[in-house]
Order: sequence, then C-alpha cells, then structure tokens
Amino acid sequence: MNGTMAASSNRIMLGPLVAAIDQGTSSTRFLVFNAKTAELLSHHQVEIKQSFPKEGWMEEDPKEILQSVYECMDRTCEKLTQLNIDISNIKAIGVTNQRETTIVWDKETGEPLYNAIVWLDLRTQSTVERLINKTPGRNKNHLKHKTGLPISTYFSAVKLRWLMDNVEKVHEAVLSHRAMFGTVDSWLIWCLTGGKKGGVHCTDVTNASRTMLFNIHTMDWDPELCKYFDIPMEILPKVRSSSEIYGLMKSGPLTGVPISGCLGDQSAALVGQMCFKDGQAKNTYGTGCFLLKNVGTKPVMSDHGLLTTVAYKLGRDKPACYALEGSVAIAGAVVRWLKDNLGIIQTSTELEKLAADVGTSYGCYFVPAFSGLYAPYWEPSARGIICGLTQFTNRSHLAFAALEAVCFQTREILDAMNQDSGIPLSQLQVDGGMTSNRLLMQLQADILCIPVVKPSMPETTALGAAMAAGAAEGVSVWSLNPEDLTEVTSEKFEPQINPEESELRYARWKKAVQRAMNWETTEPVNNGNAEETSIFSSVPLGFYILGSMFMLIGAKYIAAGQK
Repeated sequence: MNGTMAASSNRIMLGPLVAAIDQGTSSTRFLVFNAKTAELLSHHQVEIKQSFPKEGWMEEDPKEILQSVYECMDRTCEKLTQLNIDISNIKAIGVTNQRETTIVWDKETGEPLYNAIVWLDLRTQSTVERLINKTPGRNKNHLKHKTGLPISTYFSAVKLRWLMDNVEKVHEAVLSHRAMFGTVDSWLIWCLTGGKKGGVHCTDVTNASRTMLFNIHTMDWDPELCKYFDIPMEILPKVRSSSEIYGLMKSGPLTGVPISGCLGDQSAALVGQMCFKDGQAKNTYGTGCFLLKNVGTKPVMSDHGLLTTVAYKLGRDKPACYALEGSVAIAGAVVRWLKDNLGIIQTSTELEKLAADVGTSYGCYFVPAFSGLYAPYWEPSARGIICGLTQFTNRSHLAFAALEAVCFQTREILDAMNQDSGIPLSQLQVDGGMTSNRLLMQLQADILCIPVVKPSMPETTALGAAMAAGAAEGVSVWSLNPEDLTEVTSEKFEPQINPEESELRYARWKKAVQRAMNWETTEPVNNGNAEETSIFSSVPLGFYILGSMFMLIGAKYIAAGQK
C-alpha cells in the first residue's frame, strides 16, 4: 500500500514531461526531461549503420533510421514505467536531427526511393563543379546573398540534384508527382504523424536554411533558387517555425502526443545551451564539430568563410534569430577512423588514455580532411595528411595529434568568427559526445587561450529540442523566459600553457593544412614553382630517352638490312 502511495505521489511531484528524438549521424536517442527542472529522467540509444558504397560516398538506410526511433521510444517508455514514472505525463515531443542528410520517398507507398545521402558525402563534387562553372566569374558564393551558404557538396540541394540525375526511381517519382523530399526531420515527422495515411510533410526554418533552396531573408523556399538547381517546388516540405504543433503521434506508446518542436542539431544545441543573447556561442563536438554564435535578428554575412544560418524561430509569431556557423567535417569521426580503420584503439575512451600517456604529439600534426576541408576554407580537394613523423613517433603521439586536430580546427573557426563580429569571444560553451574527454577539453582551452565551459548535463542538443516542443503554443509546459530557465551547472577548463607555445603549435598546424590542400585534383600537378609532371621537363632525361628510342629504331633498321 505504502509503495503504491509513494509511487503515485512521486508521479504527481514530477509534473509535465517533454521528450526529444535526437537523430544523429552515428546514433539515434530518445530522451525524456522534466519540463520544470530540465532534469534528464531516462533515455535509450541505438547505433546507426553507415555504408560507404564507393570512396567518398556515405549512406544510411531511412527505414533503419525510422526503426531506431521507434525502438528508442519503446525502450525509454519501458524504463520510465520501471521507475514508476507515468508516461501519460509526456506532453510533447521535439525532434532534432543530423542536418543536410537528404531523403526522397514515395508519398503513395511510403517507401524511400534510395538510401539517405549523409551530409558528409562527396559524390556531388562533379555536380558542384558544374554548378559553379555556370555562375558568373565561377564564384562559389554566387547564392550566398540569399542562402548564407557557399555552393558545396555539404548542402541538400546538390544531393537532391544528384538523386534526380542518377537514380531512375527518383527521376520517375518526380515526373509522376509522387516524390517527396526531406531532411531527416521531415522524413521522421511525416512517418510518425501517419506516413502515407495523412502524414505531415514539413520542416522547420533551421533545417530549411541548410538546403540552399531557402531564402534566409524571406523565410521561405525561393523560386529562383529552385530554378537554379532545377528542383520542382512541389516536392519540398512546408516550412514551419521551430516551436509549434506539427501533428500528433499516430502509433506506439505515445500515440496522440503532439510533435511540437523541430531544430537541426546545431541549432538545438544553441537553444539547449541557453545562448539566447546576441554574441553567445557554443561548440558541439560530435561526428563533426560545429561552432555557432548567436548574432540576433539580423543576418550577418561572413567575410571569413563562415556560414550564415537560421539559429531558431521559437514560435509562429516570434522573430527568427540568426547565427554565424563554422563547420568542421571531421571531429569525433577521427576517433572512429583510428578505431575502425587503423585499429590503434578498441574504444574511444582508450584514445584519451593513450594521448595522456605522452602529453605531446612530439611534432606530429594530423589534418583529418577526409571529406575535404569545411570552414573557413571550403576546399573539397583537400585530403587527410599526417606530417612531422620521425622514427620516435608512436601511436600515442598520433592519438594526441588527433585530439589536437579537433582543437586546431575549432581555433580556426573562432578566429574567423572574432574577425567577422569584431568582438572576441571571452569563453566557449561546449557540448556533445567528445566533451567527456577531459584531456580534449583542456587542450581546447590551451589552444584557444580562453576558458572552455562544459555543462554537467551533456545532452544539450536533445534538451534544446525538448525546450522548443514544451514551449510551443497549445503545449506551454516549458517557459523560455530567461528568469524561469534552470541554471545549468558546469565545469570550467582554464588555459594552462603560455600563449607563445600555443601560437607556435597553431602556426605549425596551419603549415600542415597548406600541405593538405589541392590534393584530389584533376589538374596536372603544376603550381608554378613545382616541377612539371612530364618526364620531358627534365632536359637531360628527355634527351636520354629520345636518344635511346632513336638508337633502338636505328638498330632495328641495321638488323633488317643485314638480313
């Protein structure tokens, strides 16, 4: 009797709960938060398989992504029930997702027409070159005034263009008006709200702003941009704010619960870190690394290779806020590479121990440009490089260099941000899976020469989506008023090395980056001062070869004459 009373009173005390689907590049999670205290009550995580059909290609199965969401929801609900928490207290669900990843499906059958092309994928390199070649002055920033983005393999429009050009099923579905395009948020929301039986086809402004089809000033799809990429507007989802009721869950234990928040993962982390003031910034360390700085209600265009993106629009009638963003393609992915490709480590926690054992890279520098370089270079021809090796270099030095690489890439973006905004950042707020690596956090503070602040609850991406969902009109169980927001406890890493040493190491890193540039190029390798690739450029060698050929021909004729 007492146990039952305790359980029921416990349920009453918790009040409203809000859930979040966090669909990332390498895993899916479902998390449930207390709307009053922002406390994480329970969650479940499932890894996602990635396939690499050709070099530079990266795909995921949209049905596996969807299935992983259902599995995480079911398991989290089971865990909550075991904790005596009533799942009927879950009042809303938010969605946050890997951005730019592109899916096309058939609205009549509900089936994906091809695998999801992941944001990191490089197959669209020739599509990008073709598009840039048709712009005045071959300018990759030709569309930046409308989109805030350079023409790059990174964004969804070029992936969609590739699918329409190369996949017969997609081409046919577009012609017969059956095709639907979406980023991962749109695919999930459509499926969860009923799919082919009346599912809601929508996206939010933050995800839309990463497609290159969205005008960040008018806040809608842009007919001229769609014409430029030759993409029919009818296949695009409806653009909504980041915080409103899109539809209701149609199956599973949470049937009837509204889906009322949607933010691309980096925007969600900005909200979850409470960076609501102009000038506040956060860096998320996931598969890639993403540094976003809130610039307020007017977009700021970068002169230093950063993207201008929509940070959030928390309600239909609320203003949109913008951010400057620096994107690094490879951060956590470098750990996976050391584990899966080189076998240097068995687990990611091992990396920290290996690197800590030596405490230095011993002059070894690692530029993990596996997918080219993103901000601030936007150089798809760059490739990964490890340099400064000596006989003394071992796997521990390489582990240290890999961690340093993540920090150096962040420093390059922060420098660009400081130049664009004119106001240097005084501290950096961080989140994401890699922040559990304390050595990495200390290295980051040392290389930036400013404090790094890590919240004690690292799930800020999911928290941001939950906040947007709980605050939506018609749900209103989460207040976004600054005075009502729960103060997040955090840990601070102060710089510990002298700035001169930090600058020296950074300068060497920049040197290594230059070595990684223009690697994957179709041009003959001749940059003016380098030697020509032709063997005839070496005059003595050229004469020797020509002379040998003439002698052979002559000998042949003499031999023939003697017969």
